[in-house]
Amino acid sequence: MTAFLSQEIYELKKRVEAETARRGHVPTACVVTFGCQMNERDSEKLSGVLLAAGFAESKDETADVVVINTCTVRENANERLYGHLGHLNSMKRANPDKIIALCGCMMQEPDEVERIRRTYSFVDIVFGTHNLYRFPALLARRLAGEKRVFEVWDKEREIVENLPKKREVPYKSGVNIMFGCNNFCSYCIVPYVRGRERSREPGEILKEVRELAADGVIEIMLLGQNVNSYGKTLAEPLSFAQLLDKVCQVEGIERVRFMTSHPKDLSDELIEVMAKNPKVCRHLHLPMQSGSSRILKAMNRRYTKEQYLALAAKIKAAMPDIHLTTDIIVGFPGETEEDFEETLDVVRRVRFDSAFTFIYSPRTGTPAAKMPDQIPPEVVKERFPRLLELVQKIGSEESLRELGQTLPALVEAVDDAHPGRVTGRLGNNVMVHFDGGEELIGTIVNVKLKECRGFYYLGTQVP
Repeated sequence: MTAFLSQEIYELKKRVEAETARRGHVPTACVVTFGCQMNERDSEKLSGVLLAAGFAESKDETADVVVINTCTVRENANERLYGHLGHLNSMKRANPDKIIALCGCMMQEPDEVERIRRTYSFVDIVFGTHNLYRFPALLARRLAGEKRVFEVWDKEREIVENLPKKREVPYKSGVNIMFGCNNFCSYCIVPYVRGRERSREPGEILKEVRELAADGVIEIMLLGQNVNSYGKTLAEPLSFAQLLDKVCQVEGIERVRFMTSHPKDLSDELIEVMAKNPKVCRHLHLPMQSGSSRILKAMNRRYTKEQYLALAAKIKAAMPDIHLTTDIIVGFPGETEEDFEETLDVVRRVRFDSAFTFIYSPRTGTPAAKMPDQIPPEVVKERFPRLLELVQKIGSEESLRELGQTLPALVEAVDDAHPGRVTGRLGNNVMVHFDGGEELIGTIVNVKLKECRGFYYLGTQVP
């Protein structure tokens, strides 16, 4: 497969050279990403292909080739894309040679692909999540004169990860460990557009991590729709906890993060590995979605309120310094005031450091969209601020836990609003601002946390 991909990129490069001669300049390209960390990682591959083929990088959509990596988790993500396409259409009228490509999760929806084929005739290339590695061949076909190139596979096939990549940040990187999802939560479209679970071979993952470490990466984010299910499809099964332990042993890697975890199969083994490995960042995102066992059953989450509370307690007992964050949906079909109060009860008892809170919106193609007892908007709008107020109050209180401590921070950027100051990220995912210069970016330094500003700190670097 590696030789095959190299040949496809070589063929694309020849097309780019011909385009350069025809246009009188090296054609430019940019990739625009909607969606999650896995989409961002996919976009790094798309950018890597474009650069390897000889395109010049563009920072905006004035480029000669624009690739939109789409998201479809919520209905409004689709409408956002269609609004964006209107803007690109006007740009293409000004530059008829412009090539517009669409890929990603939304392109796995047959109705949406047909709508684009029928209504958006200026879109040149469409491909999906299952055949991302086919991008160089598809773009070469378009440059060779094929008017429109549509290639969307309806099922997942082999895992191909050896595409060139352009990392946006030199000192940290995501690493895909698995693709797809078998959970079929009743509100979620992801299993339908990302396919069933497939795990990468551990040897390939560890090889990639070692290569990243050799290239200066010090922080790794292990990525999957449900990392706790890793290894189940391998010929020789390996648990996620075992993989995490092996990644922590790679020399040069100083921090390891992962997402996303599903509560139903977060094992005692994983908690033990996390607790014993100082490289594992003390931050765990554990989506709860609802505190009502009745609603959780309707969501097909396969755990109860009591099981979630027990799991959170076990995690905090093993790692008292862990920062626990979550996702919560308000207004799922059938949610009563009593169900909502159950959610507030879990928030009070677990004391999340922060939470992503969402108003439920029906997603076409999911079972929940057809459920009776859809909650009236006025009811949801009354409940949502109550949840948000509680989450923010508890989060603000919990943020005082580390005040006065000295903790390591990975410096990520210069603080543009305050000259002479930089921004770092603690292992628990909280930001800290302190005096320093850009030469610190990409290094881990010790910072004394002197002042809490709600959800971030002001600190002072210490030796």
